[in-house]
Amino acid sequence: MTNFNEHALEMSIMELFEEEQYEYIRGDKIHRERTEILLCDDLKQYLYNKYSKDGITASEVDSIVLLLKNISGSIYEANKAVYKMISDGFIFNREDRTQKDLFIQLIDFDTPENNIFKVVNQFEIKYGTGEHDCRIPDGIVFINGIPVVVLEFKSAVKENTTIMDAYKQLTVRYRRDIPELFKYNAFIVISDGANNKYGSFFSPYEFFYAWRKVNAEDKEFDGISSLTTMIKGLFGKERLISVIKDFIYFPDDSDKELKVVCRYPQFFAANKLFENIKAHLRPSGDGKGGTYFGATGCGKSYTMMFLTRMLMKSTHFSSPTILIITDRTDLDDQLSKQFVGSKKYIGDENIISIESREQLKTCLQNNESGGVYLTTIQKFTEDLSLLTDRTNVICISDEAHRSQINLDRKTTITDDGVKYSYGFAKYLHDSLPNATYVGFTGTPVDGTIEVFGGVVDAYTMTEAVRDGITVNLVYDGRAAKVTLNQDKIREIEEYYAKCELEGANEYQIEESKKAVANLEVIIGDPDRLRAVAEDFINHYETRVAEGATVAGKAMFVCANRNIAYSLYKIIVEMRPEWAEKKACDDGVTLSEKDKKELKPIEKIKMVMTRNKDDEKELFDMLGTKEDRKELDRQFKNIKSNFKIAIVVDMWLTGFDVPSLDTIYIDKPIQQHTLIQTISRVNRVYKGKDKGLIVDYIGIKKNMNMALKKYTNFETEEFEGVEQSITIVKDQLEVLGQMFSRFNSRSFFSGTPKEQLDCLKRAVEYVQLSEEMELRFMAAVRRMKQAFNLCSSSDSLTDDDRDYIHFYCAVRSVLFKMTKGDAPDIAQMNARVRELLEGAIQSDGIEELFETGKHISVDIFSDEYIDKINAIQLPNTKIKLLQKLLSQAIEEFKKVNKIMGVEFTDRMNKVVDEYNNRRRDEAYANEVLDDVAEQLSQLLEDLKQEKDSFKRMGIDYEEKAFYDILKAVAKKYEFEYPEDKMIELSKEIKKIIDDKSKYTDYLVREDIKANLQFDLAVILDEYGYPPVTIDDVYKEVLEQAENFKKYAE
Repeated sequence: MTNFNEHALEMSIMELFEEEQYEYIRGDKIHRERTEILLCDDLKQYLYNKYSKDGITASEVDSIVLLLKNISGSIYEANKAVYKMISDGFIFNREDRTQKDLFIQLIDFDTPENNIFKVVNQFEIKYGTGEHDCRIPDGIVFINGIPVVVLEFKSAVKENTTIMDAYKQLTVRYRRDIPELFKYNAFIVISDGANNKYGSFFSPYEFFYAWRKVNAEDKEFDGISSLTTMIKGLFGKERLISVIKDFIYFPDDSDKELKVVCRYPQFFAANKLFENIKAHLRPSGDGKGGTYFGATGCGKSYTMMFLTRMLMKSTHFSSPTILIITDRTDLDDQLSKQFVGSKKYIGDENIISIESREQLKTCLQNNESGGVYLTTIQKFTEDLSLLTDRTNVICISDEAHRSQINLDRKTTITDDGVKYSYGFAKYLHDSLPNATYVGFTGTPVDGTIEVFGGVVDAYTMTEAVRDGITVNLVYDGRAAKVTLNQDKIREIEEYYAKCELEGANEYQIEESKKAVANLEVIIGDPDRLRAVAEDFINHYETRVAEGATVAGKAMFVCANRNIAYSLYKIIVEMRPEWAEKKACDDGVTLSEKDKKELKPIEKIKMVMTRNKDDEKELFDMLGTKEDRKELDRQFKNIKSNFKIAIVVDMWLTGFDVPSLDTIYIDKPIQQHTLIQTISRVNRVYKGKDKGLIVDYIGIKKNMNMALKKYTNFETEEFEGVEQSITIVKDQLEVLGQMFSRFNSRSFFSGTPKEQLDCLKRAVEYVQLSEEMELRFMAAVRRMKQAFNLCSSSDSLTDDDRDYIHFYCAVRSVLFKMTKGDAPDIAQMNARVRELLEGAIQSDGIEELFETGKHISVDIFSDEYIDKINAIQLPNTKIKLLQKLLSQAIEEFKKVNKIMGVEFTDRMNKVVDEYNNRRRDEAYANEVLDDVAEQLSQLLEDLKQEKDSFKRMGIDYEEKAFYDILKAVAKKYEFEYPEDKMIELSKEIKKIIDDKSKYTDYLVREDIKANLQFDLAVILDEYGYPPVTIDDVYKEVLEQAENFKKYAE
C-alpha cells in the first residue's frame, strides 16, 4: 500500500528543488566528519573560482573557512555575525602584505550561477559522545557549502502530527543538541505538504508565514499548491540570494533575539518601489517615486527598512540621502528607535532623529551624500527656505494620507493685511525641490497619487487576514442601547452624511469642526454617558469572565477630553476598585523580571496630553511625557494591572499592542482615520482569533464605506455580532438534538461531585460512535468561537449560557483524550476552560487532561497503569489505552523494529474489534470490557518486553539483534540454544559498531558487502544455519538504519 508519509513528502520536495536547478544529494553520500556542519569542499571550490584572478592561495582559503567556523558567542550573536559577513561581505588581509586586501563575498549576489546550490536530506550531525548521539534534519539548503536553510517535514496524512511539531523539533530539540547548524541559518521551513511556512529560527510560531506567490502579479495559493509557490517563489536561485542579501534584519542591539525575515508582500513591495524610484529619480525623472498601499498592521515599517537598505547598498544610487517623514507632532518613537538602532543593517552610521529644522539643514549641507534622517512634517513649517537642492535625496513618507499631501494656499485677512499660509506638503516640496518622494500609507486619500505618484504595489486587509498577518474584525453595534431618543440618532446620521464630503477643502473642514462641536453636546449628555458606562462595564466584565479576551486589554475612544474625563469619573464611581494601584491582577504569578518591569498602576487610565486649562485633578492624573511613555510600556505588558485605556486622539495610529482585542468607539471618526483606529485590534497574538469593534456612536455606515474605499474587504469577511449569535443558537440546537437521550440535570443543579460524574457520563455518551464524536467536537468548536464574540449579548438566555458551558466542558475533556477535529492543534487557539471552578481537577478527570501531553516512560509505572485500570467508563478507558499504546509502540520500534511490529499487529487486531462493534449501545457494551482488558494486558506486556534486555544481561541494541535471530529461527523452524543466541547478538553489535564509524556505511556498497561477509563468518562460527544469511543480513541492516534514523 502506498503511504504518503514524511519520507514521501521529503522526496517530493527534493524533486521540486531539482526543478529549480539545485543539485540533490543524500547526506550519507557526502564524505565528511559527522561533526562538520559546513560542506568545506564546496566553500573552498567557490572561493578558488571567484578569487582565482586575485591569486588566492590554499592557506588563504583555509583561513577564510576557519574565520567562519570560529565565530562564537550565543547562537543569536553568532548568527548575527555570520549574516553580517554573508550579506555585506568583509575585507580579508592577504598573506603577502604587499598585495591589496581582498573584499570577500561568501555568496556571489551579482552572478547567481557562480554559486553552488545544493539540497541535502538525511544529513547526519553528531553532537555527543554516544554512538547514537546525532540529529538528522529532513532537509538542508547549502549555498557554497553554507547551510542557509533547514527544512523539517511532517506527514500530511497523520492528523496527530502538525507543523507545530516540526517547529518545536527545530527550535527546541535541534537548538539544544546541534546549535552550530543554526549559526549559519537564514531561516527555517516547516511543512506537511498542505501547510507550508517559513520564518526566523528565533521567531515565535505565530510569526511563521506561507510564501503564497511566485511573482508579484500572480494570485495567491493555499494548501498543497502553496508548497510549489514557496519553492519556486522563495527558493528560485536569484530570489533566495536576494532575500539573504537585503531582507534579513538584525537590530544593532537587542535584549531579545530579534531577527526578521521578510514576508512575501514586503519583498515584492520593496523591490517594486526600488525600481520605480530608479525610473522617476530626479533630475531625469519627475520625482514621484510611487505610493505603497499596505494594510495597517502588515509591517510597513519593516518594508521601509528593507527599501532603505536596498537604496543605501545599491551602486546605482551611490549612497543617497534618505529622509523618513512622519506627520505626528511627537516623532514616532517606535519608528525612530527602529531606524536609529539599525545602522549596521542599513549600512550608514549617520542615522539621526532630527530635533529641529536647523539641525536638518546643517546635516544636509555638511554631507553631500548618505545619511538617514528621521523627522516630522511639522519641522518644515517654520519657513519656506531651501534646505538643499540636491537630486540624490529620497523622502519616504510614513502614513502619507493626511498633512503631507496638502499643497493648497490659505488666505487670511487681518487688521494688518492679508496673510498667506500653506499646507505642510508645500513647505516640504519648496524646501527639497529636487527630492524624489515615496509614500507609504494604509489609507490613501485622493491627493496621495498627485504628490507621490501612482500606487506601485498594494497589500489589502483581506490579503493580510488570509495570510494570517492580521486577524479578522468583528463589529458589535450597541448604539441603540445607550442613545436617548430617535432625534439624536437622526442628528448623528446627518452628521455622518456631512462627513462624506469632509476633506475636499478648508471651508468644509471648518464646517465639520462646528458639526462635531454640536454633536459632542449630544454625546456628552450625562444620562447618555452613564448608560454607556453601565453597558461598557457589563460588556467588558462578561468578556473577561468568559475568557473571551486574551489579556483583558481594551481601548475606549471618546469624542473629546472633557467627555473622556466625565466617562472616566462615572466608570470609577461604579467600579472604585479599578482606580486602585497594584502591579497586576490578583492571582497572577510574577517572575523576578516581571517584578522589576511592572509598576503599581490603576486598571483604567486616561491617555492624553495635559492642557494648561485642565483642572488640578485631571492635570495631575495625565502626567508628563515620561509618564505617558510609562503608560505605553505598562499597557503593552500583558501582566500589568493597566487594562483599559481611555483615549481621544493618542494611540489611535502607530500604536501596536498585539494583545489588544477590543476597541470601544464613542467618537465620530473620518474614514481614513477610522481604518487606522479599528486596526488597533487586528494584530496577531497567541490565542486571539479576531478583533472586536464595539460601536456606541453609529459608525457602521462610515466604516463600510471606508472598507470599500481603502480595501477589497468583502462584506462577509467583516462579520457582525448578529452573525455570531445566529451561529451559537444554531449549534445549540444541533447539540440539543444530539443530547436528547442524555440526562444532564445534575450538571446544572448538582454538587460539584455530581457535576463531575455527569461530565464523565457525557464524555462516554459522546463516544457511542465515531461519527457522533466528530460531529460533537466540530459543533462545539464552532459554537465557542462564535460565543467569544457575542458573550455579552442579551439575545442569549441564562439557559443558553449554561448549556454552552456544559458542552464546552465536555469537549475540553474529550479534546485532551483524542485528536478532535483539528488537524493542526497548534493553530486551533482553543483555550481549554475549567468551568467547574476546580471540581474538574479531581482525580480521574485530571488524568484525562494530562494525556494531552506526550507520554514518557513513567506511564509504565504500576501506579499509572493502576489509575488507568480504575477508570470505570469503557470508551474513555479504551481511547486512553489506545493513545498510550500507539505512542509507546512507536517509541519502542525505534530501538527494536521486530518486536515493535509484532506489538503493532497485536494492537491493531484489538482496535479493529473495538471499531467494528455494532453501533447499538446494547451490543457494544458486550465487547468494550473485553477490548479494554486486552489493551491493558498489551500495555503490561510491552512494559515487560521493554525492560527484558536488563534481565538478560545485555543492552537494548543487542536485544534487538537477539530478537532478529529468534524471529529468523522461528521462520525456518529450527532450535538454537538461548545462551549462544545471546552471545551471537553481542558479536553482531560489535560488527555494526565497527562499520558505523563511517557516516555513509549504510549506502556504500563496499562497506555493506563487507558487513554481509562479516555476518556470514560470525554466523558460521556460532553454528547458525547458513541458509538464513540473507534474512539475517536484511533485518540487521534495517535495524541498523532504524538506530541511525531515530538516534534523534
